[in-house]
Amino acid sequence: MSTPVYQRMAVIGCGLIGSSVARAARTSGAVGEIVVYDADPAVRARALELGLADRAEDTPAGAVAGADLVLLATPVGVIGAVAEALAPSLEPGATLTDVGSCKAVVAEAFARMQRADVHAIPGHPVAGTEKSGPDAGFAELFQNRWVILCPSPKNASEAVERLTAFWTRLGARVECMDATHHDLVLAVTSHLPHLIAYNIVGTAADMETVTQAEVMKFSAGGFRDFTRIAASDPTMWRDVFLNNKGAVLEVLARFIEDLHMLSRAIRWDEGDKLHDLFSRTRDIRRGVIDAGQETPEPNFGRDRK
Repeated sequence: MSTPVYQRMAVIGCGLIGSSVARAARTSGAVGEIVVYDADPAVRARALELGLADRAEDTPAGAVAGADLVLLATPVGVIGAVAEALAPSLEPGATLTDVGSCKAVVAEAFARMQRADVHAIPGHPVAGTEKSGPDAGFAELFQNRWVILCPSPKNASEAVERLTAFWTRLGARVECMDATHHDLVLAVTSHLPHLIAYNIVGTAADMETVTQAEVMKFSAGGFRDFTRIAASDPTMWRDVFLNNKGAVLEVLARFIEDLHMLSRAIRWDEGDKLHDLFSRTRDIRRGVIDAGQETPEPNFGRDRK
């Protein structure tokens, strides 16, 4: 097996992403030893049962002791507090990273730690499912997916290259990006779609003239796919919207403007405008497939049994 990129990895938080990183790191040999911590004792016990780690610790400080890679897989809303609490326990020369969907707040939190001897590099694997918990993870989650790293000018290039090598070993493609720009990009590609999904499903549930049974029974492709997104972890997404407020509100304002334009086109029978928009959006879908980020199979590759 290939030489490990890191000798010991500590994973703080054993949900979908944390457990998937542990699985992928073990399968690929990217780390020599894996130590986990989760605030829930039952999750720590389950992580050991699933073979996600060599050991589980009862405290975050115990988990990061001696680790040359520390990965925070907690909700974004608590990453700052967790990083601050862990700062005194981090090994000199260790790399600290995270998997949160917002990066500017994480970059600020890492900067407040004032540990010049620790390589604190915000990160975001752009991968996931609507599932949560340690049983939901799988080693293949990062295959051919993008991981965005947001290093600061203070980060040594060797540390960034080493973290890049780690994610590459897990099957991902890595790109570096400014933290603020990351948040704007993800507001468009991830955060707004989730907000729309939550809203559409909530609207359907609130309509008095449509019963819940009818919503379930006649959930064709569009609504069904929105319900998958809307089933995502509510704590995680609450924190995403509150911690990427500026970018989300900016993109949401543009979306509302475009929605008004669509409303006018429908009201005034402007079929040419609708057709032009739908043609452009279909081209974008084809681009996503060509980029290897989706399957071209009918029905999104679902088993139609």
